[in-house]
Amino acid sequence: MSAVLNKLVHQQDIDTHHRALRFLTAGSVDDGKSTLIGRLLYDSRAILADQLDTLEKRAAGQSIDLSLLTDGLEAEREQGITIDVAYRYFATKSRKFIIADAPGHEQYTRNMVTAAAGSDAAVVLVDITKLDCSVGAVQLLPQTRRHSLLAHLLRVPSIVFAVNKLDAVAEPGPAFAAVSKALHAFAAQAGIEVTAIVPVSALRGDNVTQPPGDDWAAWYQGPSLLQVLESLPGVQERVEGQLLLPVQYVARESGEHCEGAGHQPRTLWGRIAHGQVQAGDEIQVLPSGQTAIVTELRRAGETVEYCVAGESAGLLLDRQLDVSRGDWIVTPGAARLTQSFDATLAWLDTEPAVAGRKYWLRHGNRWVQARIAAIEHRMDIHSLQAQAAAQLNVNEIGRVRIETQSALPVEPYAENRIAGSLIVVDPASNRTSGALLVSQGH
Repeated sequence: MSAVLNKLVHQQDIDTHHRALRFLTAGSVDDGKSTLIGRLLYDSRAILADQLDTLEKRAAGQSIDLSLLTDGLEAEREQGITIDVAYRYFATKSRKFIIADAPGHEQYTRNMVTAAAGSDAAVVLVDITKLDCSVGAVQLLPQTRRHSLLAHLLRVPSIVFAVNKLDAVAEPGPAFAAVSKALHAFAAQAGIEVTAIVPVSALRGDNVTQPPGDDWAAWYQGPSLLQVLESLPGVQERVEGQLLLPVQYVARESGEHCEGAGHQPRTLWGRIAHGQVQAGDEIQVLPSGQTAIVTELRRAGETVEYCVAGESAGLLLDRQLDVSRGDWIVTPGAARLTQSFDATLAWLDTEPAVAGRKYWLRHGNRWVQARIAAIEHRMDIHSLQAQAAAQLNVNEIGRVRIETQSALPVEPYAENRIAGSLIVVDPASNRTSGALLVSQGH
């Protein structure tokens, strides 16, 4: 198994640089996110003929409004902002892309968190026309800082800053240098590793998919935004190590019977969070603690020898166990159950988070009751310093201690995004109230 696994790990390292890249665009309101995505779609010819015809008719001889390609909701068209997360797809000769246009308005930060949770990269737009580049230290907009911090906390591997609307400033070179300096200073303070800072004009198309014109040559010789995106690696959860699989679905297979048994076999389906599994492995089901042997593995309707992290697998066991959606399948003794853990909480509800209040948590596919035992501090997005706090208000980020009614196999979010993340739901309104990123268990 080890030789096969090593080969597979090497192959997946190669695949992460060539498979479809999932990235989101973020930033403040009207920074040009929808226009940027529209430009990528337009230049890559990912627009249907009837869509293009409609846009040209609406333009009536003027420049096409590319933001209309993603602002699909009627409320968005009326207000001129993005509310929901709009997903679009395009491809170049070297790669396919899945793009998410996240809302810029502070009111819809929860949608940005949703888009970031499964992304390989984040493109944070910075509207240079909103910044005073004449001062010594350029002050970034709060939403630019907030979205960058959230992308960093949500462990988005690659963070790219796209400084937009360079065509609208008198001296683009010095202005871009000043904003780049401010971005680097902010990133260093926040512990964010910057992948690239790229100047663009989404409206004109400068340096988005094609190199900029001669007027930029004197001050910028770097890659275009598309060249940066084509070079980024995709996310790959770790293949080596112990098995961790959240059970999503239990299927009974009619017409088949296990040898020597009088029951229908069940297939336990889920997407492997980390590690690998093969027929003959011993597994343990949590929270019951029961063990069994894997007799057969299935993937995409076919019987396979083994499955690894990132793949959806179906497990058949040598005996019947009480397993249901929300349970976890692990290597025996590998997972540590806990009912108390520290976590970063990104609060998304207008009703503030307060210590002592009870909520529903979703961990993998399991729901448990829990309470916020303590709010240790909140982060000031301007100074990036921890401040004492009795509650967390909407769009604030803080450090909390959580106590759950049932034990969970949580892991630090920095080690695994699936086992280390939880959704907080208000039991009265059923609203998604926050996102928890586990720091450590107790």
